[in-house]
Amino acid sequence: MITLAYQFNTLQQEGQEMLIAQLELYGFHGFEEQENSLLAYVNEKDFVENEFHVFISQNNIIYTKSIIEDKNWNADWERDFHPVTVSLPESEQPFVHIRAAFHEPLPEAKYDLLITPKMSFGTGHHATTYGMVEAMSQINFEGKKIIDFGTGTGVLAVLAEKLGAQEVLAIDCDEWSISNAEENLAANHCKQVRLLLASELPEKAKCDILIANINLNILRENMNAIFTAGLPGCQYLFSGFLETDQEEMTGVVTSAGLKIFTVYPHNQWLVIAASK
Repeated sequence: MITLAYQFNTLQQEGQEMLIAQLELYGFHGFEEQENSLLAYVNEKDFVENEFHVFISQNNIIYTKSIIEDKNWNADWERDFHPVTVSLPESEQPFVHIRAAFHEPLPEAKYDLLITPKMSFGTGHHATTYGMVEAMSQINFEGKKIIDFGTGTGVLAVLAEKLGAQEVLAIDCDEWSISNAEENLAANHCKQVRLLLASELPEKAKCDILIANINLNILRENMNAIFTAGLPGCQYLFSGFLETDQEEMTGVVTSAGLKIFTVYPHNQWLVIAASK
């Protein structure tokens, strides 16, 4: 598998966040935010290259490109990966500590998650994952059926089981993500999570809670299936879109027949909580 690395320079944080949202549409799914620059990674087989070049040309974006091996990616991640602690919004008490196996646990955190990322998205470093974890702290998962649509590293599926979920269906369209999630499930001794390699929700899949941290386009395209998958009273958490997309995403959610009850902002990104 050939992995392409693109470096975009002279970007402030706001510009990086907006560029990440756009690059995800072209198949990019690994990012390293640095001071004044952004490193973005894409599997060659997933790369929507023509549309990417149109976007780059229209916006006069300058970049450098290189080819990397998977083993180099993983070594870089292990070197630069730092633990993330998500606290309860109402009390600032440590709620979830997300770390790799080579980091020490945080005793005061209620949940300790071992997540070692490869090329999958979702470690808590990105604002959308952090926001989803915060939002999950406000929902009762005990005994519930969960769908995690776009599971990435599996971090949210792992947390759902630790929060008491009866069963979790974790879906992703990327083989590498499924492989990475499988390792993370094993590291966290998960027994209630089933992984599925798919780009769409199975027709017969039903749930009490559906979490989807993807991007606006994929959510829009799958919203009818997302609505159908929810049992009566189903709760939904959506993320993967910027504050500037709030009006559009709100329209997508409400047009599908869902009711929005909370919007969580975090570093210019949003999580929308809704119900059926």
